[in-house]
Amino acid sequence: MLGLIDQLDQRGLTMLGKTELLDAIAGKNRGVLATAVDQQAIQVAIARLEERNPTPEPLAAPDLLQGNWRLLYTTSQDLLRFEQIPLCRLGQIYQYILPDQQRIYNIAELYGLPLLSAVVSVAAVFQPVSKQRVQVQFDRSVVGFTGFLGYRSPEGFIQTLQSGKRLAALDVAIDTSNRDAWLDVTYLDNDLRIGRGNGGSLFVLTRA
Repeated sequence: MLGLIDQLDQRGLTMLGKTELLDAIAGKNRGVLATAVDQQAIQVAIARLEERNPTPEPLAAPDLLQGNWRLLYTTSQDLLRFEQIPLCRLGQIYQYILPDQQRIYNIAELYGLPLLSAVVSVAAVFQPVSKQRVQVQFDRSVVGFTGFLGYRSPEGFIQTLQSGKRLAALDVAIDTSNRDAWLDVTYLDNDLRIGRGNGGSLFVLTRA
């Protein structure tokens, strides 16, 4: 009986921690509008939630990792700098994970003048190196206008990428010799994932 009560208490604390984190990142435009004070509060909320991670071995839970995740917050300037492109607005950012293929697809939607909406995508292979960490090797970059690409959704776009079909876009291979990129999955449940990358980057994503 005491064990059941303890489990219920832990679940309640986890839900409280998720609410605290989501409240902290609300209105921050993925981190673009986060001040130094905001960032500190968000980091504290993330650390508290990581202590209650219900999936301590996330790489052994492919069913939870599988699928499309939408970015809620990040400290990665590689992503946030898209907002600085003239006449451009950053739309949704997705990360699609295929554990059985050990593939990751990052997709950023950009909106600008009429007919000038675009997609920036980077594909990678990953290799588990611990219970939480994967080594990531980026091997393909695709940049193009949504109209020319026929882009409608991340799922459809990934199917196009995997089909081998020639794309009307800047489609280039990336040198895979760089092995410095890695990502730790520090929190994972049915609808929320937290990651920490090389360079100290934080990522908070929700299942799309």
